[in-house]
Amino acid sequence: MNTFLKRTLIILSLIALGLFMYSVFVENIFSSRLSPKDKVEFKLNDLKLEVFYNRPYKKGREIFGALVPYNQVWRTGANEATTFKTNKPLNIEGNSLPAGKYTLWTVPKDSTWTVIFNSKQYPWGVDNEMKPMWDPNYDILNIDVPVEKLNASIEQFTIAFDNSTDNLSLTMAWDDTKIAVPLK
Repeated sequence: MNTFLKRTLIILSLIALGLFMYSVFVENIFSSRLSPKDKVEFKLNDLKLEVFYNRPYKKGREIFGALVPYNQVWRTGANEATTFKTNKPLNIEGNSLPAGKYTLWTVPKDSTWTVIFNSKQYPWGVDNEMKPMWDPNYDILNIDVPVEKLNASIEQFTIAFDNSTDNLSLTMAWDDTKIAVPLK
């Protein structure tokens, strides 16, 4: 075997070993995530909406007012910052949200939640001190929506689009709590 081929094989082996080590120790692609990634989409005529988020489980914990404190900004899920994309401008409670990609933050309270659409894209939902990476200087829209108490507990945090009554809304539900953001 000639020298060039040996060197090429050694370099490719080192690259493969490096990628394998990265996947095991940094991304840990071989184990299931505690809060799996999910993406929900809504398409109607030429409107396309998409939310990317991570779905934590309740696991017997008290959620709102405990794990997710009241009156504090929450990354609205786990891990990466939750994102919301729209290809068309939307009207939300009389406020205009231009077409684009936003990070979605919430401030849970007992009877209402503040939902925040922020134009900055963040690499993760929280910093090293577990504080939200949210920067209010990039807020495009803040709205308050009422909380609906559910009769049954939702085990895994869920975001969905609901158009069942021809009134489109973005819903978020976890534990015994649900909110709906009206979209037009």
